[in-house]
Amino acid sequence: MEDMGINHRMVDVNGIKMHIAEKGQGPVVLLVHGFPSLWYSWRHQILSLAASGYRAVAPDLRGYGDTDAPNSSQLYTCFHIVGDLVALIDTLGQDKVFVVGHDWGAIMSWYLCLFRPDKVKALVNLSVAFTPRNPKYKPIETMKAVYGDDYYMIRFQEPGDMENECASSGTKTVLTKILSYIRPAPLMVPKGKGFTSDHPATLPPWLTEEDVCYYTSKFEKSGFTGPFNYYRNMNVNWELTAPWTRVPVKVPVKFMVGDQDLSYHIPGMKSATISSISYRDFEICSLHLVEFSYVMPIIHSCLIARFISRKRFGKRYILPVYPIRDVKSTSLCPLLYTLFSWNKPQHYFIIQYKYLYFQTSIPTT
Repeated sequence: MEDMGINHRMVDVNGIKMHIAEKGQGPVVLLVHGFPSLWYSWRHQILSLAASGYRAVAPDLRGYGDTDAPNSSQLYTCFHIVGDLVALIDTLGQDKVFVVGHDWGAIMSWYLCLFRPDKVKALVNLSVAFTPRNPKYKPIETMKAVYGDDYYMIRFQEPGDMENECASSGTKTVLTKILSYIRPAPLMVPKGKGFTSDHPATLPPWLTEEDVCYYTSKFEKSGFTGPFNYYRNMNVNWELTAPWTRVPVKVPVKFMVGDQDLSYHIPGMKSATISSISYRDFEICSLHLVEFSYVMPIIHSCLIARFISRKRFGKRYILPVYPIRDVKSTSLCPLLYTLFSWNKPQHYFIIQYKYLYFQTSIPTT
């Protein structure tokens, strides 16, 4: 990726060596990826934020890409991942940074704000809403009751099982299927069938062969065990975070999710996201498991830059964003119409909070 002008280096954090990609000078924006992503998912945002006067830093998380991948699943709890992020912030010479998270990166960013709010100036999270710990229900048992044994998070639980199925399906096939999955329906991985399909996946417009090959090269090197270990610690994280039951996030937050995002269709999540909130919708495409760095390389970065450049953060309100058809910028319009012409419109919720706390009820049957 040298042609992008993005700098790459290894840093020592929390007992592991972490790979980071960075560019720019100014306030630090820490970009935290999800599954099955890498720093690479933020490549367009890195360039845009750097051009806007920020220092964008995107690590490969523990277990991913060129960062160390400890063998034991016990070394992938929320405390370990947040510990990595805190150590990275310190290594960057920063007291506090802006944070942007997606998918598992969003989950770990919520935890970062709960455990160490002193390290976060403001948070922009994508796809995965803040879900308070429910002391009555363990997450894995709850999801198994709702979705059954073939639900991907349940299938990821048994060490070695999904790794063998991924090896059988082939790394490139697995990544292509996951990265191109945009249906709001739950992702099912039937036992014995894995990620194979009678109909080979066709690459969508936002995912190029070059992108798939890059991801494949990194996952063939580091494997899937590290990323799967995040899922294998969901119940452990539930136990570890008991002291934070009913504790709200107390840093300025902007949360964004598309209504065709599969995480938005998790039972109870819609009410958690928009309960008691009036919102303005506009047309934009889903971010979850979509190569959103292609889908919205400029508008996404502009939204982030607009939020983190604020000097003060008020009480909860809806960020005023114009519908795509009303955007007046002559530089943005051609790009936006090009990007969104291939996909059906969906509503896209952008909600900003001063103090964030959701009451979430997830059924068990």
